This record gives sequence, structure tokens and C-alpha cells, in this order.
Amino acid sequence: MKALRIIIVFMFGLLMACNTGTRKEEKGRDLAENDVPKVVTADIEDGIKANIAKKVEEGGGYFDMNADGNELHLQLVRVHTEYLSNLGPRRHFACVDLADVSGDVYDVDFFLEGDPGNMSVTETTLHKLNGKPFYTWKQRKDKTWYRVPVQNASTALLGVIEGEDQFEFHYEVTLPEMKGPAKIWIPVPQSDRFQTVALTSIAAPVAHRMIEEKENGNTVLYMELTPEQSGKKVELVYEVERKEKQPYAESDPPARFLNPSRLMPVGDRFQILADSIIGTKRNDGPIMRARALYDYVIDNMKYMKFGNYGNGDAVYACDVKTGNCTEFHSLFISLARSAGIPSRFAVGASIPSDRDEGGIDGYHCWAEFYAEGKWWPVDISEANKYTALATYYFGRHPANRIEFSRGRDLQIEPGPHSGPINFLAYPVMEEANAPVFAKTFFSFRRKPGQKTSDKLAGLP
Repeated sequence: MKALRIIIVFMFGLLMACNTGTRKEEKGRDLAENDVPKVVTADIEDGIKANIAKKVEEGGGYFDMNADGNELHLQLVRVHTEYLSNLGPRRHFACVDLADVSGDVYDVDFFLEGDPGNMSVTETTLHKLNGKPFYTWKQRKDKTWYRVPVQNASTALLGVIEGEDQFEFHYEVTLPEMKGPAKIWIPVPQSDRFQTVALTSIAAPVAHRMIEEKENGNTVLYMELTPEQSGKKVELVYEVERKEKQPYAESDPPARFLNPSRLMPVGDRFQILADSIIGTKRNDGPIMRARALYDYVIDNMKYMKFGNYGNGDAVYACDVKTGNCTEFHSLFISLARSAGIPSRFAVGASIPSDRDEGGIDGYHCWAEFYAEGKWWPVDISEANKYTALATYYFGRHPANRIEFSRGRDLQIEPGPHSGPINFLAYPVMEEANAPVFAKTFFSFRRKPGQKTSDKLAGLP
């Protein structure tokens, strides 16, 4: 496929999952800067939604696309607001998730032209199917981006930085409209042998305090709020040094990681399924049995942010075989614990490897299992997306990530009225003992000595 080119003027907020594509620079457009209306991301979001709505109306309720001769009948799932980008005068980029009537979810890249309130789509490409990309992006020294087939991409283009990584990480929360007293709990990453985390600043509208969750060693920032804080922001800024994670020994006894949690049951159907997956490997070591379970989840789950995903419900994952990283790893943990292999859950954020600053597509979670006296890191949802990295992610976590918290069913005091916290990535917030949503945004800036742009600048 012939590479398309685009000259990027503003590259903030671009991610491999939804990076801008490349188009040839238009000729004959020499507009003075003050002739071009100012465009903010909300304008681009409105523009892409308007274009999709028009197509849906024309298509009798569906956004119709053709993919390799197959007619798709799609419905809007979400717009990736963190990747909306102004590419230059009257040129814009958006990335959208659309669900087909078959149940498949497509990640679609859109290029638009025009001014706020009057944008039109000029190019549409299918980037991913059920989380698996058809291509990725690479940047030249002149800031031009071009498509790279996944099979030709380096590990850095597929999300992996080996060795070490250093970056500044921003955790930003926008408080919702409140009519009465409210409470909020926010995870605070801690240092360990693989990450050194320094909390450099906290911007908060009221006094806060730190709470310790002792079972898993987590720290949580706690605040009590009033309606006066409605719409205000909370921002935590961290300096992070992270090492690539490999199998490691730990003195903490692993036996407690055989117990069930509320959404990760052990035994019964999971015992039967684990036994059938392991089969003749039941007499082999725990590493081989864990690998059989790991491969089963890769082969049978679809990465789809659609339906009742994101709760880490192993029963749901086992039934529908879809979900995000929480479903992948919850299913694995229920199966592993049912097979007598201690396993545990952690959550944080994956830092883009193909650029050095910008927004991040939400949280990411992973797991570890215990075998031969060590904890073995696994990342099954990433291995599902990039099968070429399935071996890497069985025993490795890359350096470009930050861990927020460990464990499930977290108990803290004071805690939410709803009871133990399922897992803590985004804030947990309650108003009048009822859960409320606080909009959360992650961003990062890589340290100069760790920048990946120079490594990725060379042409193939």
C-alpha cells in the first residue's frame, strides 16, 4: 500500500492506538494565520459526530462502510477525545470506535477539513478490528508520519520499551457538579523495585489526606468535598523512573493469592475449564500449566470495549469472551487460581512508546502468576493484540508503564459506602452515598535522555 503523507503542525495528544495518518500536503493554500478560525478539540468532536450522524441518517440508522468487500453496518460507540487533533489550517484528525451489527468493534481513523460547525470527512481508514491493528505509525525527522504494517513494525512501535524509561506523569480529575457533600478516593502510585515514583505536586481545591490500604500496600488520596468544588480540578504530577519487569522473587507468601475475590471466583466452572485447558500438562510444572491458560485466553477472548466491559468480571468474560484488559486478566486469574497457581492483579497506565508526550488512552491492567519461586509478569490483552509479542508478554512487562495499585476488593478506612473497591485506577467518588463519575485524563512527557523520537526517526 502506497504510503500517504501529512505534514503535522500540532502533534500533541497522538497515540499509536489512534495516531494521525499521512496525507499529501495541499498545494496553493497559503492562508494567513488570522484568517483561520481557532479550533479546539471540542470543535473536532462535534464535527466528527455531525458527520457520523449524517451518514447514519442516510444509512437508515447505521454508519455504512466497506471493508475488503464486506459491507459493514456500524453504530457509534465512542469518540477518542484524547486523540482529537488539529493538523493545521482547517485540517483535523479523529479516531472513533464503531460497532458492527455482527458484534465486531472497529477502530476507525477519520481525517476532516473545514471550520468549526462546517467540517467534512476527507478520508476514512479502518485501523483496528477488535483491538488488533492492521497498521501502526512511524515518524520521520521532518515530522512526517507514515503507515507501517504491523508485521514490519519494531517492538517500540508495538508499545514496548525495554530496559528503562523516565517520564513525567499527570493524573488529572475534573470534579462533577455536586448538590451535596461528596467524597473521593484517588490512587497514589508507590515506589518498588521496578518503579521509583516521586509525587512532585498536588493541586487540590480542598485539604486532603493519604490513606493506607494495608493488604496490598496501596496508598489512596482522600478528600471530602462540597458543592463549592463543582467543576474544579485535582491534578497530581509524578516523576517516574521505571525498569522493565522480569520474573522476580519476593518474600511475601503467595498462598493468599489462591483465594477468590468478588468478581474473580475460584473453583466450580473455572476448575472444570482449567482442567480441560491444561489437559495432559497437568503433570508438568506450573510454568507450562500457566502458559496453557495464557494461550487459551489469547486464542478465545476478543478485545472489545463494548457491552458490560471494564469491571474485571471473570464470569462475564468466560460467558461472552469479550472485554478489555480487566476481563482478560480476571479470567486468567480465576483459571490460574483454580488450577492451584497463585496469581494477582495490578492496574496503572501504559505510556506510549512511539512519541514523547501527550494524552494516554486511559488505564491499563496486567497480572502476575507464581511459579518456581518467582512472580512472572504477563500482559495477555497486549499479547492478544500483537501475537508477535505473545512470547515477550509471558514473563515481561515493558518499562513504559506506571503502576497505580495492586489487588482487588480493596478495603480502606474511611471507605466508600458501597464497600470494598473492585480495583482502583480511576477515582472512586460518592455523593450522598451514591456513586458519581469524575472525568479523568492522563498525560505524560518523557525525559530528554529517554526520548524515543530519535530511535524511531530513521527510515526503513
